[in-house]
Amino acid sequence: MSPDRPAPAPPLSTATPPSSIAAAVQGDGWFVRTGPFAYRLRSDVPAVIEGLQALYAGYPAAPADGFVDFDVELRRSRGWRRFVRSQARFRFEGVQSFEPLPIEQGFALLEWAMNWCISTHVNHHLLIHSAVVERGGRAVVLPAPPGSGKSTLCAALVQRGWRLLSDELAVVPLQAEGLLPVVRPVSLKNRSIDVIAAFEPSARFGRPAHGTSKGTVAHLMAPAAHVARMDETAPAAWIVFPRWREGAAVSLRPRSRADTLVELARNSFNASTLGLAGFDRLARLVDTCECHDFEYSRLDDAIAAFDRLAEGAP
Repeated sequence: MSPDRPAPAPPLSTATPPSSIAAAVQGDGWFVRTGPFAYRLRSDVPAVIEGLQALYAGYPAAPADGFVDFDVELRRSRGWRRFVRSQARFRFEGVQSFEPLPIEQGFALLEWAMNWCISTHVNHHLLIHSAVVERGGRAVVLPAPPGSGKSTLCAALVQRGWRLLSDELAVVPLQAEGLLPVVRPVSLKNRSIDVIAAFEPSARFGRPAHGTSKGTVAHLMAPAAHVARMDETAPAAWIVFPRWREGAAVSLRPRSRADTLVELARNSFNASTLGLAGFDRLARLVDTCECHDFEYSRLDDAIAAFDRLAEGAP
């Protein structure tokens, strides 16, 4: 079914145990919902099955006979390649959409594919490339280019009392004010993996994928309490552009709304497609938020600054 047509979210069932995930994924498919989007996932790639069991076992399954937004399939390569260098191939609604990747990178490919499904096919919400976290009923939008420390900061905030709405996508309804959660594992790369593991030793990661186009990638499990609140929206109160710089003192500086609007438009996947409706919604989002540039080097200092922000302290 077309993901451009909003549909009532299917009711959630009980959480799926890991053994049931493996059987469903290798069979007719596992039907799972992450916030407003429902997926049918099928795969025979060991890294995909292992990753889903490790990081998605707490997710409630969507009814198998209900509406799904995206039908996703990852399969091992066939023919002679399976003997030489086995690869994982992604298909969306039966069509191969990406170049295949080494089979060990299968779960990373799945996560990228799930983001791609939303960013290229959903046009009834405004989509911004951004992390989103919430505290006290108000959300922070964290847009930033790669290498800015966005995901590292997001992961650290989630480990210190902020609720995860998304690591990659701010989903902004065109009419309603609350941001929609898309609660999935947080993607960390290279040095950030060790940084968060040292910052919070109890944090749970999936198996790292080495040698990807982004280096080593590992996914941090979303807290179960955040998964349980995946239908709870939150209005945006702040737009903060983070930037990690080695040795930098923590700094939170006001940013003009005009500059914020321009940069958010650059970070949006579909504002131009939505036309006037997208621009108006983007402008309304900026008008209702405090806008800041944020620089940091130490996570503890960053957390303290965001806590003060949430408390309304200078």
